Amino acid sequence: MTDHHTGQRTARPPVPSWLVPLLALACGVGVGNVYFPQAVAPLAAAGLGVSPDAAAGVITATQFGYAAGIFLLVPLGDRLPSRPLLVTLLGLTGLGLCAAAAAPALPPLLAASALTGAATVIAPLAGPLAAGLVSEERRGVVGGTLLSGALAGMLLSRTAAGALGERLGWRAPYVLAALLTLAVALLLARVLPDTRPSSRQRYPRLLAEPLRLLRTEPALRRSCWYQATVFAGFSAAWTGLALLLTGPEYGLGTDAVGLLALVNAVTMVVTPFAGRQVDRRGADRVNLACFLLVAGSAPVLALGGLGGTTGLVSLVAGTLLLDVGMQSGMVANQVRVYAVGPGRHSRLNTAYMTCAYLGGSAGSWLGTRAYAWCGWSGVCGLVVLLTTLGPVRQPARHVTARRSRPASARAAVSARGGTAGGTG
Repeated sequence: MTDHHTGQRTARPPVPSWLVPLLALACGVGVGNVYFPQAVAPLAAAGLGVSPDAAAGVITATQFGYAAGIFLLVPLGDRLPSRPLLVTLLGLTGLGLCAAAAAPALPPLLAASALTGAATVIAPLAGPLAAGLVSEERRGVVGGTLLSGALAGMLLSRTAAGALGERLGWRAPYVLAALLTLAVALLLARVLPDTRPSSRQRYPRLLAEPLRLLRTEPALRRSCWYQATVFAGFSAAWTGLALLLTGPEYGLGTDAVGLLALVNAVTMVVTPFAGRQVDRRGADRVNLACFLLVAGSAPVLALGGLGGTTGLVSLVAGTLLLDVGMQSGMVANQVRVYAVGPGRHSRLNTAYMTCAYLGGSAGSWLGTRAYAWCGWSGVCGLVVLLTTLGPVRQPARHVTARRSRPASARAAVSARGGTAGGTG
């Protein structure tokens, strides 16, 4: 570790063994706050007396807020001490969740959802923090642990929210999420070590750096576009899926959405394999396979409109293909992004994750509109359309991906792949 005032190398203090699991828990709670509304939006529609497609705007508002938070707040991780920054953001997230739980109508719920999404950017801040606390040879293991926590939060939050909401109403998952978030804030306030900011740049300059990188780095732009289109299709499918399962075709509760999401825990096993394929074959080939998997999931998902056992089996198989394709693409794109250059990972990740979640929020909005206009088949057609946009933008030739990459990129491969968005 280098002292920024003297320029001298100093000994890195030992990191307690429980700190990384605690940060992984914080990542899971933060990411879970983005995804659990997918399972409870239909219940909120009934509780507030609005249409299901109108209530699905809660999902869009949360994801749009998350994209805005990544762009506006994550760069502050290089400028402010980590403990007060993380604790403050967790506190604001808890307040936003409480406001959502108490919302008397849809507009206040949308506003609270946007606030919650913007403040719950813990995962993209925890990664650089953990990397700065441990030695270089441990960064891969530590990064993999944080990524696993984020993926677990994405999966378990939908399952728990669906089951709890079905039994206690749509407000109960928001209350539980608020309690978990505030509890993690108290833990981090007590045990997180003091850190020294790595940059003295003023906020406007920090904010402008991801935009500059997007303008000057073609590999970053390519990865952003690829993941934005795939994540848009992913979000459209999961938004429409909640409407399908709770609609007349199946008449199931929101807990069914959560259980279906839990089935996709298999992606935790598949994405390390995708990482090895990136090493052997390059990021572009894995991206191509990702596009084919996500597009191929659409006709399988479309059979879910048949209802009954055949439809449920098709939905399970289709969402597995969809999740594996999206997460594998995340691995390939993160490797390409991190290879752009060392020392800029936080700002590169800000640009990449902002674009990915803007795509996801657009996909949620489009998925709601497609379901209202054309039903489930319209959502599946939208998945194909959005996925096709990714490779069409690029020339047909394949560019050989860089085979060597820094330790932080290896972290993106180990143990998982990403939450849509890396640890974000």
